[in-house]
Amino acid sequence: MPVLFVEYPKCSTCKKAKKWLDDHAIEYVDRHIVEDNPTADELASWRERSGLPVRRFFNTSGMRYRELGVKAKLDAGMSDEDAFALLATDGMLVKRPIVVTDDAVLVGFREAEWEQTLLP
Repeated sequence: MPVLFVEYPKCSTCKKAKKWLDDHAIEYVDRHIVEDNPTADELASWRERSGLPVRRFFNTSGMRYRELGVKAKLDAGMSDEDAFALLATDGMLVKRPIVVTDDAVLVGFREAEWEQTLLP
């Protein structure tokens, strides 16, 4: 069954991740993070399945993250629900790539983590 690959096509990390998937013959469904941004419910589900903190789902190096002062909002105690609602407003706020399988959710491209999770 193909995995869901959520990416921004112009992102160099996403390009490396896509090449890695292709090189390892892993089938995936490609989803453009700006044209089809994850919903708050999807993000909440993925966060729960990944076990990662909400902060890991933010693209902390992005302009929108800085423009909106998201770090200060998170530091001030923004709720998970509010964080997911904010992430759902703009795909450029979301860390990428995201890979969703039946068993795991991977955020960002860490080759060793991907090998451990996605290869038999």
